[in-house]
Amino acid sequence: MNQSQTPLLQAVTDLIETNPAYFKVPGHRLDKGVCPHWTDRVGTAIFAYDVTETPFTDDLHSPVGAIDEAQKLLSALYGADQSFFLVNGSTCGNEAMILSAAFEGEKIMIARNAHKSAMMGLVLSGAEPVYVMPEVIEDWAIQGEITAESVRKGFEENPDCMALFLVSPSYYGVSSDLGKIAEVCHAHGALLLVDEAHGGHVYFHDKLPMGALEAGADVCVQSMHKVAGALTQSSVLHMKRHGVREAALKRIAQNLQLVQSTSPSYLLMTSLDCARYELAVNGREMMEKALNLAGYARERIHKTAGFCCMEGEGIDRTRLVISARGIGLTGYMLEKMLFEEYAVNMELSDYENVLAIVTYANEIEDMDRLIAACKDISRRCAGQSALQIMNKKNVYPSFPQLPQQIMTPRRAYFSNTETVRWQEAAGQIAGQMIAPYPPGIPVIYPGERISQEVWEYIECFRRNGRHMHGTGQDGKLDRIKVIVSDAV
Repeated sequence: MNQSQTPLLQAVTDLIETNPAYFKVPGHRLDKGVCPHWTDRVGTAIFAYDVTETPFTDDLHSPVGAIDEAQKLLSALYGADQSFFLVNGSTCGNEAMILSAAFEGEKIMIARNAHKSAMMGLVLSGAEPVYVMPEVIEDWAIQGEITAESVRKGFEENPDCMALFLVSPSYYGVSSDLGKIAEVCHAHGALLLVDEAHGGHVYFHDKLPMGALEAGADVCVQSMHKVAGALTQSSVLHMKRHGVREAALKRIAQNLQLVQSTSPSYLLMTSLDCARYELAVNGREMMEKALNLAGYARERIHKTAGFCCMEGEGIDRTRLVISARGIGLTGYMLEKMLFEEYAVNMELSDYENVLAIVTYANEIEDMDRLIAACKDISRRCAGQSALQIMNKKNVYPSFPQLPQQIMTPRRAYFSNTETVRWQEAAGQIAGQMIAPYPPGIPVIYPGERISQEVWEYIECFRRNGRHMHGTGQDGKLDRIKVIVSDAV
Protein backbone atom coordinates (compact mmCIF):
# COMPACT_ATOMS: atom_id res chain seq x y z
CA MET A 1 0.00 0.00 0.00
CA ASN A 2 1.05 3.60 -0.57
CA GLN A 3 2.21 4.65 2.89
CA SER A 4 2.74 8.25 1.78
CA GLN A 5 -1.02 8.80 2.02
CA THR A 6 -2.83 10.29 5.04
CA PRO A 7 -6.43 9.53 4.10
CA LEU A 8 -8.11 10.76 7.28
CA LEU A 9 -6.12 13.99 7.37
CA GLN A 10 -7.07 14.57 3.73
CA ALA A 11 -10.75 13.77 4.36
CA VAL A 12 -11.08 16.29 7.19
CA THR A 13 -9.19 18.88 5.14
CA ASP A 14 -11.57 18.30 2.23
CA LEU A 15 -14.53 18.88 4.56
CA ILE A 16 -13.05 22.13 5.91
CA GLU A 17 -12.38 23.40 2.41
CA THR A 18 -16.09 23.17 1.53
CA ASN A 19 -16.59 26.06 4.01
CA PRO A 20 -19.75 24.38 5.31
CA ALA A 21 -22.69 25.90 7.13
CA TYR A 22 -22.12 23.58 10.06
CA PHE A 23 -25.00 22.38 12.24
CA LYS A 24 -23.41 19.22 13.63
CA VAL A 25 -21.54 18.67 16.86
CA PRO A 26 -19.16 19.78 18.28
CA GLY A 27 -20.69 23.12 19.15
CA HIS A 28 -17.62 25.29 18.60
CA ARG A 29 -18.29 25.16 14.82
CA LEU A 30 -14.86 24.26 13.50
CA ASP A 31 -12.44 27.10 14.36
CA LYS A 32 -15.00 29.76 15.33
CA GLY A 33 -16.24 29.14 18.85
CA VAL A 34 -13.30 28.11 21.02
CA CYS A 35 -12.55 30.21 24.12
CA PRO A 36 -10.32 33.21 23.20
CA HIS A 37 -8.23 32.66 26.33
CA TRP A 38 -7.07 29.51 24.57
CA THR A 39 -6.96 30.62 20.95
CA ASP A 40 -5.02 33.78 21.83
CA ARG A 41 -2.21 31.47 22.91
CA VAL A 42 -2.38 28.69 20.33
CA GLY A 43 -4.27 30.03 17.32
CA THR A 44 -7.45 28.63 15.79
CA ALA A 45 -6.52 26.43 12.81
CA ILE A 46 -6.24 23.11 14.63
CA PHE A 47 -9.76 23.38 16.06
CA ALA A 48 -11.32 23.12 12.61
CA TYR A 49 -10.13 19.50 12.60
CA ASP A 50 -12.27 18.71 15.65
CA VAL A 51 -15.28 17.43 13.72
CA THR A 52 -17.64 14.46 13.80
CA GLU A 53 -18.95 11.86 11.37
CA THR A 54 -19.76 13.30 7.93
CA PRO A 55 -19.82 11.84 4.40
CA PHE A 56 -16.20 13.04 4.15
CA THR A 57 -14.90 11.79 7.49
CA ASP A 58 -16.29 8.24 7.91
CA ASP A 59 -17.40 6.53 11.16
CA LEU A 60 -14.98 4.78 13.54
CA HIS A 61 -17.59 2.27 14.66
CA SER A 62 -18.54 1.29 11.11
CA PRO A 63 -15.71 2.46 8.86
CA VAL A 64 -16.02 2.22 5.09
CA GLY A 65 -14.13 5.31 3.94
CA ALA A 66 -11.17 7.37 5.17
CA ILE A 67 -10.90 5.70 8.58
CA ASP A 68 -11.10 2.25 7.02
CA GLU A 69 -8.33 3.17 4.59
CA ALA A 70 -6.19 4.67 7.36
CA GLN A 71 -6.56 1.53 9.50
CA LYS A 72 -5.62 -0.69 6.56
CA LEU A 73 -2.47 1.37 5.99
CA LEU A 74 -1.67 0.85 9.67
CA SER A 75 -2.17 -2.92 9.37
CA ALA A 76 0.09 -3.08 6.34
CA LEU A 77 2.83 -1.14 8.11
CA TYR A 78 2.89 -3.42 11.15
CA GLY A 79 2.18 -6.68 9.34
CA ALA A 80 -1.15 -7.20 11.11
CA ASP A 81 -4.23 -8.87 9.69
CA GLN A 82 -6.45 -6.12 11.09
CA SER A 83 -5.84 -2.92 13.04
CA PHE A 84 -8.11 -0.54 14.94
CA PHE A 85 -7.78 3.07 16.05
CA LEU A 86 -8.34 3.55 19.79
CA VAL A 87 -9.45 6.90 21.18
CA ASN A 88 -9.77 5.82 24.82
CA GLY A 89 -6.08 5.01 25.16
CA SER A 90 -4.49 1.59 25.45
CA THR A 91 -6.71 1.03 28.48
CA CYS A 92 -9.73 0.27 26.30
CA GLY A 93 -7.63 -2.02 24.08
CA ASN A 94 -6.47 -4.03 27.07
CA GLU A 95 -10.03 -4.27 28.31
CA ALA A 96 -11.25 -5.47 24.90
CA MET A 97 -8.51 -8.10 24.68
CA ILE A 98 -9.44 -9.62 28.04
CA LEU A 99 -13.18 -9.32 27.40
CA SER A 100 -12.76 -11.19 24.12
CA ALA A 101 -10.42 -13.90 25.42
CA ALA A 102 -12.17 -15.19 28.55
CA PHE A 103 -15.74 -15.24 29.82
CA GLU A 104 -16.94 -15.40 33.40
CA GLY A 105 -15.90 -18.70 34.93
CA GLU A 106 -13.02 -19.15 32.49
CA LYS A 107 -9.36 -18.71 33.39
CA ILE A 108 -6.85 -16.27 31.94
CA MET A 109 -3.17 -16.02 32.82
CA ILE A 110 -2.13 -12.47 33.74
CA ALA A 111 1.40 -11.18 34.31
CA ARG A 112 1.48 -9.72 37.78
CA ASN A 113 3.23 -6.59 36.55
CA ALA A 114 0.31 -5.80 34.22
CA HIS A 115 -1.10 -2.28 34.15
CA LYS A 116 -4.24 -1.63 36.18
CA SER A 117 -6.30 -1.67 32.96
CA ALA A 118 -5.94 -5.48 33.07
CA MET A 119 -7.84 -5.43 36.35
CA MET A 120 -10.57 -3.36 34.69
CA GLY A 121 -10.79 -5.97 31.94
CA LEU A 122 -11.12 -8.71 34.55
CA VAL A 123 -13.95 -6.84 36.27
CA LEU A 124 -15.76 -6.46 32.96
CA SER A 125 -15.26 -10.04 31.80
CA GLY A 126 -15.59 -11.92 35.08
CA ALA A 127 -12.70 -14.19 34.14
CA GLU A 128 -10.65 -15.84 36.87
CA PRO A 129 -7.05 -14.60 36.81
CA VAL A 130 -4.11 -16.95 37.21
CA TYR A 131 -1.03 -14.85 37.88
CA VAL A 132 2.49 -15.34 36.60
CA MET A 133 5.27 -13.46 38.34
CA PRO A 134 7.95 -11.49 36.49
CA GLU A 135 11.61 -11.91 37.26
CA VAL A 136 13.09 -9.23 39.52
CA ILE A 137 16.18 -7.32 38.40
CA GLU A 138 17.74 -7.16 41.85
CA ASP A 139 20.47 -4.62 41.08
CA TRP A 140 17.85 -2.12 39.98
CA ALA A 141 14.97 -3.22 42.22
CA ILE A 142 12.52 -3.38 39.31
CA GLN A 143 10.38 -6.11 37.85
CA GLY A 144 11.78 -7.57 34.66
CA GLU A 145 10.74 -10.14 32.08
CA ILE A 146 8.19 -12.92 32.12
CA THR A 147 10.03 -16.11 31.21
CA ALA A 148 8.76 -18.81 28.87
CA GLU A 149 9.45 -21.36 31.61
CA SER A 150 7.18 -19.56 34.09
CA VAL A 151 4.46 -19.44 31.41
CA ARG A 152 4.93 -23.15 30.67
CA LYS A 153 4.60 -23.94 34.38
CA GLY A 154 1.47 -21.79 34.55
CA PHE A 155 -0.18 -23.80 31.77
CA GLU A 156 0.88 -27.10 33.36
CA GLU A 157 -0.90 -26.06 36.56
CA ASN A 158 -3.83 -24.43 34.76
CA PRO A 159 -4.20 -26.08 31.33
CA ASP A 160 -7.65 -24.51 30.91
CA CYS A 161 -6.30 -20.95 30.69
CA MET A 162 -7.77 -19.33 27.59
CA ALA A 163 -4.99 -16.76 27.05
CA LEU A 164 -1.93 -15.09 28.51
CA PHE A 165 -1.90 -11.32 28.99
CA LEU A 166 1.47 -9.66 29.57
CA VAL A 167 3.33 -6.38 29.20
CA SER A 168 6.33 -6.16 26.85
CA PRO A 169 8.31 -3.97 26.79
CA SER A 170 7.70 -2.74 30.31
CA TYR A 171 7.65 0.89 31.39
CA TYR A 172 11.38 0.52 32.02
CA GLY A 173 11.94 -0.92 28.54
CA VAL A 174 12.44 -4.54 29.62
CA SER A 175 11.19 -7.07 27.05
CA SER A 176 10.20 -10.71 27.44
CA ASP A 177 11.09 -13.45 24.95
CA LEU A 178 7.74 -13.25 23.16
CA GLY A 179 8.76 -15.74 20.47
CA LYS A 180 9.21 -18.58 22.96
CA ILE A 181 6.20 -17.48 24.97
CA ALA A 182 4.01 -17.48 21.85
CA GLU A 183 5.07 -21.07 21.11
CA VAL A 184 4.03 -22.13 24.62
CA CYS A 185 0.67 -20.34 24.39
CA HIS A 186 -0.20 -21.70 20.95
CA ALA A 187 0.84 -25.23 21.94
CA HIS A 188 -1.86 -25.02 24.64
CA GLY A 189 -4.45 -23.51 22.28
CA ALA A 190 -4.26 -20.18 24.09
CA LEU A 191 -3.97 -16.64 22.79
CA LEU A 192 -1.00 -14.40 23.49
CA LEU A 193 -2.25 -10.90 24.30
CA VAL A 194 0.43 -8.23 24.66
CA ASP A 195 0.12 -4.83 26.23
CA GLU A 196 2.72 -3.22 23.96
CA ALA A 197 1.77 0.29 25.04
CA HIS A 198 5.44 1.24 25.31
CA GLY A 199 6.56 -0.58 22.17
CA GLY A 200 4.86 0.87 19.11
CA HIS A 201 8.25 2.14 17.92
CA VAL A 202 10.36 -1.02 18.26
CA TYR A 203 9.42 -2.31 14.78
CA PHE A 204 11.47 0.37 13.08
CA HIS A 205 15.06 -0.39 14.08
CA ASP A 206 17.05 -3.60 14.41
CA LYS A 207 18.74 -2.35 17.59
CA LEU A 208 15.39 -2.32 19.38
CA PRO A 209 13.63 -5.39 20.82
CA MET A 210 11.46 -7.50 18.50
CA GLY A 211 7.87 -6.34 18.25
CA ALA A 212 5.01 -8.44 19.60
CA LEU A 213 3.44 -9.09 16.19
CA GLU A 214 6.78 -10.12 14.72
CA ALA A 215 7.29 -12.53 17.63
CA GLY A 216 3.94 -14.30 17.25
CA ALA A 217 1.44 -12.40 19.42
CA ASP A 218 -2.20 -12.79 18.46
CA VAL A 219 -3.30 -9.35 19.65
CA CYS A 220 -1.36 -6.33 20.88
CA VAL A 221 -2.11 -2.78 21.89
CA GLN A 222 0.22 0.19 21.37
CA SER A 223 0.10 3.71 22.81
CA MET A 224 1.14 5.67 19.74
CA HIS A 225 1.18 8.86 21.79
CA LYS A 226 3.94 7.62 24.09
CA VAL A 227 6.81 7.70 21.61
CA ALA A 228 5.40 7.84 18.06
CA GLY A 229 4.08 11.40 17.83
CA ALA A 230 0.31 10.93 18.12
CA LEU A 231 -1.72 13.01 20.57
CA THR A 232 -2.23 11.85 24.14
CA GLN A 233 -4.87 9.10 24.44
CA SER A 234 -4.29 7.92 20.86
CA SER A 235 -3.60 4.18 20.65
CA VAL A 236 -4.06 1.25 18.29
CA LEU A 237 -4.89 -2.45 18.47
CA HIS A 238 -3.49 -5.04 16.06
CA MET A 239 -4.57 -8.64 15.40
CA LYS A 240 -2.61 -11.37 13.64
CA ARG A 241 -4.23 -14.77 13.33
CA HIS A 242 -2.31 -17.97 14.04
CA GLY A 243 -5.21 -20.44 13.85
CA VAL A 244 -5.82 -20.20 17.60
CA ARG A 245 -9.24 -19.34 19.08
CA GLU A 246 -10.59 -17.56 16.02
CA ALA A 247 -13.98 -17.03 17.69
CA ALA A 248 -12.35 -14.94 20.42
CA LEU A 249 -10.59 -12.76 17.87
CA LYS A 250 -13.87 -12.12 16.08
CA ARG A 251 -15.22 -10.58 19.31
CA ILE A 252 -12.54 -7.87 19.39
CA ALA A 253 -14.37 -5.37 17.14
CA GLN A 254 -17.63 -5.86 19.03
CA ASN A 255 -15.97 -5.37 22.40
CA LEU A 256 -14.13 -2.27 21.26
CA GLN A 257 -17.54 -0.71 20.68
CA LEU A 258 -18.37 -1.55 24.28
CA VAL A 259 -15.35 0.24 25.76
CA GLN A 260 -14.81 3.14 23.32
CA SER A 261 -16.59 6.47 23.11
CA THR A 262 -19.44 6.84 20.62
CA SER A 263 -18.05 10.36 19.98
CA PRO A 264 -14.49 9.59 18.91
CA SER A 265 -12.14 12.54 18.59
CA TYR A 266 -11.08 13.25 15.02
CA LEU A 267 -8.08 15.14 16.37
CA LEU A 268 -6.88 11.92 18.00
CA MET A 269 -7.64 9.77 14.96
CA THR A 270 -6.01 12.21 12.57
CA SER A 271 -2.94 12.25 14.80
CA LEU A 272 -2.82 8.44 14.49
CA ASP A 273 -3.04 8.70 10.71
CA CYS A 274 -0.16 11.19 10.69
CA ALA A 275 1.95 9.25 13.20
CA ARG A 276 1.61 6.13 11.03
CA TYR A 277 2.71 8.16 8.01
CA GLU A 278 5.83 9.46 9.80
CA LEU A 279 6.82 5.98 10.96
CA ALA A 280 6.28 4.54 7.49
CA VAL A 281 8.32 7.21 5.75
CA ASN A 282 10.90 8.13 8.39
CA GLY A 283 10.65 5.46 11.07
CA ARG A 284 14.20 4.13 10.95
CA GLU A 285 15.70 7.63 10.95
CA MET A 286 13.46 8.63 13.87
CA MET A 287 14.56 5.62 15.93
CA GLU A 288 18.20 6.08 14.94
CA LYS A 289 18.09 9.62 16.29
CA ALA A 290 16.46 8.51 19.57
CA LEU A 291 18.99 5.70 20.02
CA ASN A 292 21.92 8.02 19.34
CA LEU A 293 20.65 10.65 21.77
CA ALA A 294 20.05 8.06 24.49
CA GLY A 295 23.46 6.49 23.88
CA TYR A 296 25.14 9.89 24.05
CA ALA A 297 23.55 10.60 27.44
CA ARG A 298 24.06 7.06 28.77
CA GLU A 299 27.80 7.14 28.08
CA ARG A 300 28.27 10.47 29.85
CA ILE A 301 26.04 9.72 32.81
CA HIS A 302 27.90 6.42 33.29
CA LYS A 303 31.08 8.46 33.71
CA THR A 304 29.50 10.75 36.31
CA ALA A 305 30.57 9.90 39.84
CA GLY A 306 27.82 8.15 41.79
CA PHE A 307 25.56 7.69 38.76
CA CYS A 308 24.87 4.65 36.57
CA CYS A 309 22.45 3.61 33.81
CA MET A 310 20.80 0.23 33.34
CA GLU A 311 22.21 -1.99 30.59
CA GLY A 312 21.41 -5.49 29.39
CA GLU A 313 19.94 -7.71 26.69
CA GLY A 314 16.36 -7.23 25.57
CA ILE A 315 16.16 -3.65 26.82
CA ASP A 316 14.78 -0.75 24.80
CA ARG A 317 17.84 1.47 24.67
CA THR A 318 15.80 4.60 24.03
CA ARG A 319 14.93 4.36 27.75
CA LEU A 320 17.36 5.74 30.31
CA VAL A 321 16.99 4.11 33.71
CA ILE A 322 19.29 6.20 35.91
CA SER A 323 20.39 5.65 39.50
CA ALA A 324 22.32 7.98 41.81
CA ARG A 325 22.54 5.46 44.63
CA GLY A 326 26.32 5.84 44.51
CA ILE A 327 25.92 9.24 46.15
CA GLY A 328 23.06 8.16 48.39
CA LEU A 329 20.14 9.62 46.47
CA THR A 330 16.90 7.75 46.06
CA GLY A 331 15.12 7.98 42.74
CA TYR A 332 12.47 10.12 44.42
CA MET A 333 15.11 12.55 45.65
CA LEU A 334 16.81 12.69 42.27
CA GLU A 335 13.57 13.33 40.37
CA LYS A 336 12.66 16.14 42.77
CA MET A 337 16.06 17.80 42.40
CA LEU A 338 16.05 17.51 38.62
CA PHE A 339 12.59 19.05 38.38
CA GLU A 340 12.80 21.79 41.00
CA GLU A 341 16.38 22.93 40.49
CA TYR A 342 17.10 22.22 36.82
CA ALA A 343 13.65 22.11 35.11
CA VAL A 344 14.48 18.60 33.87
CA ASN A 345 11.29 16.51 33.82
CA MET A 346 11.64 12.74 34.16
CA GLU A 347 8.90 10.24 33.29
CA LEU A 348 8.86 8.53 36.68
CA SER A 349 10.87 7.67 39.73
CA ASP A 350 11.00 4.77 42.16
CA TYR A 351 13.05 4.23 45.29
CA GLU A 352 16.20 3.37 43.32
CA ASN A 353 15.85 5.04 39.91
CA VAL A 354 14.51 7.71 37.60
CA LEU A 355 13.35 7.02 34.06
CA ALA A 356 13.84 9.22 31.01
CA ILE A 357 12.01 8.31 27.78
CA VAL A 358 14.06 9.56 24.83
CA THR A 359 12.35 10.04 21.47
CA TYR A 360 13.15 11.35 18.01
CA ALA A 361 11.65 14.70 19.07
CA ASN A 362 14.31 15.30 21.71
CA GLU A 363 17.36 17.34 20.78
CA ILE A 364 20.99 17.24 21.86
CA GLU A 365 20.28 20.29 24.04
CA ASP A 366 17.81 18.21 26.10
CA MET A 367 20.42 15.53 26.67
CA ASP A 368 23.08 18.09 27.59
CA ARG A 369 20.77 19.62 30.20
CA LEU A 370 20.15 16.22 31.76
CA ILE A 371 23.87 15.36 31.71
CA ALA A 372 24.86 18.73 33.17
CA ALA A 373 22.26 18.43 35.92
CA CYS A 374 23.53 14.96 36.88
CA LYS A 375 27.13 16.21 36.95
CA ASP A 376 26.20 19.18 39.13
CA ILE A 377 24.23 16.99 41.53
CA SER A 378 27.18 14.59 41.67
CA ARG A 379 29.56 17.46 42.51
CA ARG A 380 27.27 18.85 45.21
CA CYS A 381 26.77 15.46 46.87
CA ALA A 382 30.39 14.26 46.54
CA GLY A 383 31.78 12.82 49.74
CA GLN A 384 28.40 12.31 51.35
CA SER A 385 27.60 8.74 52.21
CA ALA A 386 24.29 7.08 51.64
CA LEU A 387 23.66 7.06 55.39
CA GLN A 388 24.07 10.84 55.50
CA ILE A 389 21.42 11.39 52.82
CA MET A 390 19.04 8.41 52.83
CA ASN A 391 16.72 7.79 55.71
CA LYS A 392 17.04 4.08 56.35
CA LYS A 393 13.56 3.70 57.82
CA ASN A 394 12.13 4.73 54.44
CA VAL A 395 13.89 2.00 52.47
CA TYR A 396 11.24 0.27 50.39
CA PRO A 397 10.74 -3.46 51.00
CA SER A 398 11.07 -6.07 48.26
CA PHE A 399 8.14 -6.80 45.97
CA PRO A 400 5.61 -8.85 47.95
CA GLN A 401 4.66 -12.41 47.14
CA LEU A 402 1.32 -13.06 45.48
CA PRO A 403 -1.51 -12.48 47.95
CA GLN A 404 -4.22 -15.10 48.39
CA GLN A 405 -7.07 -14.70 45.91
CA ILE A 406 -10.41 -15.23 47.66
CA MET A 407 -12.72 -14.17 44.84
CA THR A 408 -12.43 -12.87 41.27
CA PRO A 409 -11.99 -9.14 40.73
CA ARG A 410 -15.49 -8.95 39.23
CA ARG A 411 -17.18 -10.66 42.16
CA ALA A 412 -15.23 -8.48 44.60
CA TYR A 413 -16.06 -5.33 42.67
CA PHE A 414 -19.79 -6.01 42.99
CA SER A 415 -19.69 -7.33 46.57
CA ASN A 416 -20.79 -5.41 49.64
CA THR A 417 -17.92 -3.54 51.26
CA GLU A 418 -17.21 -1.61 54.40
CA THR A 419 -14.57 1.00 55.08
CA VAL A 420 -11.93 0.37 57.73
CA ARG A 421 -8.89 2.28 58.92
CA TRP A 422 -5.81 1.48 56.87
CA GLN A 423 -4.01 0.42 60.05
CA GLU A 424 -6.61 -2.36 60.45
CA ALA A 425 -6.48 -3.57 56.85
CA ALA A 426 -3.95 -6.43 57.16
CA GLY A 427 -5.76 -9.77 56.95
CA GLN A 428 -8.87 -8.27 55.34
CA ILE A 429 -10.07 -8.96 51.78
CA ALA A 430 -9.50 -5.92 49.59
CA GLY A 431 -12.54 -4.26 48.07
CA GLN A 432 -10.43 -1.96 45.93
CA MET A 433 -7.21 -1.84 43.97
CA ILE A 434 -4.08 -0.07 45.21
CA ALA A 435 -1.47 0.80 42.56
CA PRO A 436 1.56 3.09 42.98
CA TYR A 437 1.43 5.44 39.99
CA PRO A 438 3.34 5.58 37.79
CA PRO A 439 3.70 2.83 36.62
CA GLY A 440 0.15 1.87 37.64
CA ILE A 441 0.83 -1.77 38.54
CA PRO A 442 -1.60 -2.98 41.23
CA VAL A 443 -0.04 -4.32 44.43
CA ILE A 444 -3.41 -5.62 45.57
CA TYR A 445 -6.45 -6.49 43.45
CA PRO A 446 -10.06 -6.51 44.67
CA GLY A 447 -10.83 -9.94 46.09
CA GLU A 448 -7.32 -10.62 47.43
CA ARG A 449 -6.41 -10.92 51.09
CA ILE A 450 -4.17 -8.09 52.25
CA SER A 451 -1.21 -9.99 53.67
CA GLN A 452 1.10 -8.38 56.21
CA GLU A 453 3.79 -8.29 53.53
CA VAL A 454 1.50 -6.46 51.08
CA TRP A 455 0.36 -4.10 53.85
CA GLU A 456 3.94 -3.19 54.73
CA TYR A 457 4.84 -2.64 51.07
CA ILE A 458 1.91 -0.27 50.50
CA GLU A 459 2.45 1.37 53.90
CA CYS A 460 5.93 2.44 52.84
CA PHE A 461 4.44 4.28 49.86
CA ARG A 462 1.71 5.76 52.04
CA ARG A 463 4.09 6.89 54.79
CA ASN A 464 6.32 8.65 52.30
CA GLY A 465 3.46 10.41 50.52
CA ARG A 466 3.97 8.62 47.19
CA HIS A 467 1.24 8.95 44.56
CA MET A 468 -1.09 5.94 44.34
CA HIS A 469 -4.25 5.12 42.37
CA GLY A 470 -7.19 3.60 44.18
CA THR A 471 -6.76 5.70 47.31
CA GLY A 472 -9.75 7.98 46.88
CA GLN A 473 -10.22 11.50 45.61
CA ASP A 474 -7.98 13.09 48.25
CA GLY A 475 -5.07 10.83 47.32
CA LYS A 476 -4.68 9.70 50.92
CA LEU A 477 -4.86 6.12 52.16
CA ASP A 478 -6.34 6.70 55.60
CA ARG A 479 -9.13 4.20 55.04
CA ILE A 480 -9.73 1.31 52.64
CA LYS A 481 -12.73 -0.63 51.38
CA VAL A 482 -12.78 -4.30 52.36
CA ILE A 483 -15.26 -7.06 51.60
CA VAL A 484 -17.82 -7.64 54.35
CA SER A 485 -17.62 -11.09 55.86
CA ASP A 486 -21.03 -12.32 54.67
CA ALA A 487 -20.05 -11.67 51.03
CA VAL A 488 -17.20 -14.20 51.08
